[in-house]
Amino acid sequence: MGILERVMTVLKANLNDLINRAENPEKMLNQILLDMQEQLAKAKQEVAAAIADEKRLEQQYRNEVEQAREWERKARLAVEKENDELAKEALRRQAEHERYGLDYKKQWERQKESTEKLRTALQALNRKIEEARRKKTLLVARQRRAEAQKRIHDTMTGLTDTSAFDTFERMAAKVEQVEAEAAASAELSEELTGEALEKRFAELEAGQDVEQALAALKAKMGKTSGAP
Repeated sequence: MGILERVMTVLKANLNDLINRAENPEKMLNQILLDMQEQLAKAKQEVAAAIADEKRLEQQYRNEVEQAREWERKARLAVEKENDELAKEALRRQAEHERYGLDYKKQWERQKESTEKLRTALQALNRKIEEARRKKTLLVARQRRAEAQKRIHDTMTGLTDTSAFDTFERMAAKVEQVEAEAAASAELSEELTGEALEKRFAELEAGQDVEQALAALKAKMGKTSGAP
């Protein structure tokens, strides 16, 4: 089973368990993202190990190639010195390292191909997690909006009970009654103490003062009463 398949299997198992125990969608989504991040971290470790193996195989292949070249150089040297036995031994060593090098090269190429697939799978997993993170943000926003709408609806439903509004109406009527009684008491008090009568005379005198002021102004301007 590939690395991505293993990660997705774990995530699906965790997701099913969370759904079965889900009470708060936001908490569940946060936990899913945490699980995804943990699996991503494990996947990165596996990919890193695979890359390390690839580099080690490549280095071993290059070492064998270098050794083969070195033994070829020694074989040439032996031929120049007319030492055929030593040249043969050097050529055997060269062939041996070339054979090892070919084996390492095959392993390295296979590991490189596998590593590329792992890199691709890791990138796909990372994209899925990013997509999940964006979906989580949208889902949480929708959840909160739905909860707010439900609270408003519940509040409005509660307000359809007219008892609260009836209480306000009764209180308003009581306040109006108290205001009327206070005004009546004040009026009655003025009548009993003579304040109402004094008030009427004061108003009358104030009117006379205005008339006298008007007559004096007309006389000063040479106007007579009734003149245009």
